[in-house]
Amino acid sequence: MLLPLASAAAPATAGSSADLPAPPAWLATVEADYPRHRVDGLSSRVFSAEHWWALTTPLLTAEAGFAVEPVGHSAEGRPLRHVTWGSGPTRVLLWSQMHGDESTASMALADLFQFLGRSPAHPLVRQLRQRLSLHVVPILNPDGAARFQRRNAQGIDINRDAAALASPEARALKTLRDRLQPAFGFNLHDQRPGYRVGDSARGTAIALLAPPFNGSREVNDVRGRAIGVAALIRAALEPRIGGHIARWDDEFNPRAFGDLMQQWGTSTVLIEAGGIEGDPQKQKLRELNFLALLVALDAIASGDYAHAPHALYTGLPENGQVWPDLLVRGATLASPGVAPARADILVEFKHALSGEGGRIIDIGDLGTRPARTVIDARDLYLTPAPGGRLTHNAPARFVLSRDPEGRQVVWSLLDDLDASQALPERDDHP
Repeated sequence: MLLPLASAAAPATAGSSADLPAPPAWLATVEADYPRHRVDGLSSRVFSAEHWWALTTPLLTAEAGFAVEPVGHSAEGRPLRHVTWGSGPTRVLLWSQMHGDESTASMALADLFQFLGRSPAHPLVRQLRQRLSLHVVPILNPDGAARFQRRNAQGIDINRDAAALASPEARALKTLRDRLQPAFGFNLHDQRPGYRVGDSARGTAIALLAPPFNGSREVNDVRGRAIGVAALIRAALEPRIGGHIARWDDEFNPRAFGDLMQQWGTSTVLIEAGGIEGDPQKQKLRELNFLALLVALDAIASGDYAHAPHALYTGLPENGQVWPDLLVRGATLASPGVAPARADILVEFKHALSGEGGRIIDIGDLGTRPARTVIDARDLYLTPAPGGRLTHNAPARFVLSRDPEGRQVVWSLLDDLDASQALPERDDHP
């Protein structure tokens, strides 16, 4: 039976923790023990596939129930590997880092492997091992990971290559999916930290999506199962990140893996790690991903997803506006040889949460545009630092000073934010 998504759930209030199903009995204990399950050596979100495999290969032993097989090579010849665990009848396929700069779930998968391998007597582990067969491609885009870039070495966005299969990485994933015919799939990503929850000012920490399988965004049995799983993920995470969880836009994309996996009969859930201020390397989000995956796998193994209220998913606000990283508002621009001008400057960072790799993306009257960080510089001059230029798409190298020559500096940005600097406060004295 097919239903429009909007009518797939009964009206419900979905924002109160009191409305949420009780969490799994094991969740609080596993969360408290998370430091023991966390794999050392992944404290930075920038790492190569080779580094990740060097850390995890010692965990993936036959004695712990794991097997590893090659499933192809990247465009530059790096190996693509498939990890299996569990002997149950329900196959679950998980893939991560198809975008090379989206590594949060890859860290969480390392933790998941450590938990499964080192806690064989845990009731949850026993249930998962008996009822599920996990199939994991931890880093689908190792060439992108080597450069910490979204696309593969051919310049292809693998997540938009599900139909054409022009990249070797996409072909490897599709071939594996066709061989396994998994009942469930997890498409694991990161999204920009600037996303807001709905029309609020709250940043999105986690976004969920049960992708559509057609342009009408109907709900069949396959998508309905994915919605049930996503609903229970939301129920577990909401008390931990209340107000900072959203739903991705579910417009059908005929080139995207999540959408086509759903169409091919694999109930697929997209998990996007966004941002938590003060978590520059996404270590808290790594833990939340770890917990979300365990909750999802438990829901599949127990069958609880079949009874989950769809309103917990459909009631989530969508990802809203994307706020840029830094706005310096109202400074007087003072560049040598150029007439001064009162203008705003907008900066985006390559690594948004840690404030690294800033570039100027706009200059001028930016109106009331919001940003994650706003500096009111109406009493200050903004001058280029040595090696800097106040121009569009230039590296963000400038100082805020009390004089147009840039001698009385009150704040500076030299490519990267200096966390030890306090943001300047506006002088409102007459």
